[in-house]
Amino acid sequence: MKQKVIIGMSGGVDSSVSAALLQQQGHDVAGMFMKNWEEDDTTEVCTADEDVKDAQSVADRLGLKLHRRNFSSEYWDYVFEEFLSEYNKGRTPNPDILCNREIKFKTFLDHCDDLGYEMMATGHYVRKDEKDGEFFLLKGLDNNKDQSYFLYAINQYQLSRSLFPVGELDKPEVRQIAESLKLSTFDKKDSTGICFIGEKRFQDFLSQYLKPNPGKIVTPDGQVIGKHSGLMYYTIGQRQGLGIGGVKNALSEPWFVIAKDHKKNQLIAGQSTHNHLIMDDELVASQVTWISGKAPKLPFTCQAKIRYRQPDQECTITAINENGEIRVVFDQNQRAITPGQSIVFYDGEICLGGAIIEHSNRLTSTCELKN
Repeated sequence: MKQKVIIGMSGGVDSSVSAALLQQQGHDVAGMFMKNWEEDDTTEVCTADEDVKDAQSVADRLGLKLHRRNFSSEYWDYVFEEFLSEYNKGRTPNPDILCNREIKFKTFLDHCDDLGYEMMATGHYVRKDEKDGEFFLLKGLDNNKDQSYFLYAINQYQLSRSLFPVGELDKPEVRQIAESLKLSTFDKKDSTGICFIGEKRFQDFLSQYLKPNPGKIVTPDGQVIGKHSGLMYYTIGQRQGLGIGGVKNALSEPWFVIAKDHKKNQLIAGQSTHNHLIMDDELVASQVTWISGKAPKLPFTCQAKIRYRQPDQECTITAINENGEIRVVFDQNQRAITPGQSIVFYDGEICLGGAIIEHSNRLTSTCELKN
């Protein structure tokens, strides 16, 4: 059925091919480029200028109108301030999930309505299904690119109004289609990391907004083995960038972050002999969201992942209190359960929803190691 569809065009190959596929399906298609961050002219924080040129090039090739909207104010209020608040608390947030919930499937959808379009579309590698009036978010067919983890916080209405044209394809197919259609983005490198940080060093970027507080790196026994630049720069399980070397009587192997002691401003690090301190089989989560709009009867058994691209893990969810917190118990131990990150629930290929990790058995909500 022909519909009026507006596709979010980021200047990447996925949204470019999504626009072409919608057009081939007979829809009345237009594009929209969303600018979500105001760059500092003195630094290369984002590539918005290049991206909008690429989006316009594809729109011209396909004969589409490209709308342009600046959502940087909404992004700052609903995504970036939450990002900073979480890091200030010593937690590790996921701004991509917030961006999808607040910008791409809310603000963008509002503009879709204002412009008179029936449906919105994105280049996410996910699929959707509908049965008896209920909509389901499904994993993308390409297991290496599935992005359902980042979309768990959208609701039934948003899902009902959304199309995901590349969800049935794998990445090589998408690039082949783009090349066959002579789209300028066919060989464009995929964007990685957080949009507003871009190629800039994370520490340099974050220090512009939060005051760093350097301190000591210690072992679980309290031995000082180095200095950290500020606890906010590190995440549980991190191996790179610790700057630890030549520790007397230590193994000649990498160190990793075990926890953060905010009271003492110390970063606790360990080696393979401390692996047990970073393993846990249960966690507590809050801000639970179910895509169906209704929670399953608890206790509930399903699969879950605590980070993007992690294989699905069998688990059981139980209720904790009237505040909506839940306890998730895994069949197997999990490594580096990180406060502030998201846990996302699945029933096979169906994404059920998710929640924000508060703490595990070993770590408090601010990543401090329990005794």
